[in-house]
Amino acid sequence: MKEFPRILGLDIGDRRIGIALTDALGTAQPLLTLGRTHLRKELKDLARMVRKHGVTAIVAGDPVFASGDLSPQAKKAQEFAQTIADELQIPVHLQRETLTSAAAEELLDRRGFPRGPERKAVLDQYAAVVILQDWLDGQESLRMRAENAG
Repeated sequence: MKEFPRILGLDIGDRRIGIALTDALGTAQPLLTLGRTHLRKELKDLARMVRKHGVTAIVAGDPVFASGDLSPQAKKAQEFAQTIADELQIPVHLQRETLTSAAAEELLDRRGFPRGPERKAVLDQYAAVVILQDWLDGQESLRMRAENAG
């Protein structure tokens, strides 16, 4: 069986970056949470993950308003995603994120993860899982439509 390309998913916040990674079957899995400190360190940490896991692309959450207008956080996330693409020379795709935190909370509840201080960091990882899995599902849908059209 052919192994699925490794792709990182990012939930970019002001204090933390939740990170997910595709497994060999192409399913998004939680990886870790990076504390935001300074840009150079964040880029160095991401570059190390890209090398370590053989990552071929990154999907970053794009928290635009439901109307499609840019939120202040969306502008920051888009700028950070562009910096990653420029510095790491890797494709970075933006995935619209709507209610990812709520979906992540639901995932943690279903898995029985207790509420408490450590849940916040894990929540960011699961938000990244939702972002990455949504993007993967969208790519699969596009592929299937293309096959059916041809």
